Amino acid sequence: VQLQASGGGDVQAGGSLRLSCAASGRSFVNYAMGWFRQAPGKEREFVAAIGSSGSSTYYAESVKGRFTISRDNTKNTLYLQMNSLTPEDTAVYLCALRSRAIRPTLREREYDYWGQGTEVTVSS
Repeated sequence: VQLQASGGGDVQAGGSLRLSCAASGRSFVNYAMGWFRQAPGKEREFVAAIGSSGSSTYYAESVKGRFTISRDNTKNTLYLQMNSLTPEDTAVYLCALRSRAIRPTLREREYDYWGQGTEVTVSS
């Protein structure tokens, strides 16, 4: 499975971005997906996750109410709508696929496949 994230860029605080993650090589309809991020000099952290059907979602407290994870299984694509961005959201955002379960999880080690990341920079 290959995951290709896109949609990152430079935005001012308070702005919005929509990230996409396209999966190829295998249909991801039966797998949970997640978004993680890694800021410069910091460890990778969980952002959001979604179950295979899209009905179950988890969010990190820091993004709850501002970010929305969704998926379109007909397009093999995962999304992350990010609103009310702050400089603290600056990071490389990575999508990940959990091939052994349909339920979402915030545990990084449960994800088997990772995209290369897309960079988000939020200026104040």
